[in-house]
Amino acid sequence: MEDIVRPLIVVLGTIAITVLAGLLVDRGLRFAARRRPDTHMPMLLRRVQLPLQVLLGTLALHLTYPLAELDLRQDVVIRNVLATAALLAAAWLVVRLADAVAENLLRRYAERTSDTSRVRQLRTQLGLVRRVITSVLVVTTAAVAILLLFPSLRTLGTSMLASAGVIGIIAGVAAQSTLSNLMAGLQIAFGDSVKIGDTVVVEGEWGTVEEITLAFLTVRIWDDRRLTMPVSYFNSKPYENWSRGGPQVTGTVLLHLDHSTPVPVLREHLHDYLRGRPEWDRRTWSLLVTDSTPVNIVVRAAMSTSNADDAWTLRCAVREELLDWLSRNHPNALPKIPTAIIDSDSAAAPEREEVGAR
Repeated sequence: MEDIVRPLIVVLGTIAITVLAGLLVDRGLRFAARRRPDTHMPMLLRRVQLPLQVLLGTLALHLTYPLAELDLRQDVVIRNVLATAALLAAAWLVVRLADAVAENLLRRYAERTSDTSRVRQLRTQLGLVRRVITSVLVVTTAAVAILLLFPSLRTLGTSMLASAGVIGIIAGVAAQSTLSNLMAGLQIAFGDSVKIGDTVVVEGEWGTVEEITLAFLTVRIWDDRRLTMPVSYFNSKPYENWSRGGPQVTGTVLLHLDHSTPVPVLREHLHDYLRGRPEWDRRTWSLLVTDSTPVNIVVRAAMSTSNADDAWTLRCAVREELLDWLSRNHPNALPKIPTAIIDSDSAAAPEREEVGAR
């Protein structure tokens, strides 16, 4: 009976102490958040509660395992598994802690500055650096755990390292696209060519950069579809970045109208209409005849906005307003399609003459 009760007491006691420690840490963070509501750090640190409990639990089980006195054949294996779990939990804790610190720094920086472009750049850089560090940390921790805690695998690791040159060449050739995307992601993060939140036009689609990973970049299109493409695309092909150099955008509207269009009156109406639109930032505006053909003229209306979303909204509104105003006040200004009316009798006469001649 003692052989069963003693292990249960050790395991259940360790679990109870671990859960109690996690609850105490959570209560302490909640208390700190109430004492200092101006900071987000205590609430962000609550993310480390689960990996902290796993780490404390595995360490406690590893230390108290001899007290259970199980005397199993697999005692060494079990202790190695517990040590490996503790090592992985420590890596998980470091990743969560780094995430909390990075997000807290980003929030504090966003509160202190009004430069949204710089905030988006910092968010992009922190996100990509986090993914690189997490990947390296996980692989390194797993390798160290295998080599240090399982001595029987050291010979296998030594033999694998002996052929690392050949394996590296083969892996480099096989993962060429993956490595190129990885380098492209780092270039994007620190080259400031595109950032999270930028408004871009890619493959004829207009949208906002929603996520940048080490391999792929996701663009949220205006109709809420997601366009996913490799990050190497943005280093090899041209694209439009409407947020580059500042969020201000000048939108344009092209209208094909008749030669009789009263352009000065239309220009005055456009100015009056823009004064009542909140999207117009009142920097610049214009209405010019940019082209003329024997059939019609091309009128371009241009208006400045503070961001790309307002530019799209204002362009649609101006196009609708100008066409509606012309149809109500100057219907002759709308484009006309010349057509020719052919008399059926006159068209059929040459055919009858040709049949009679035959």
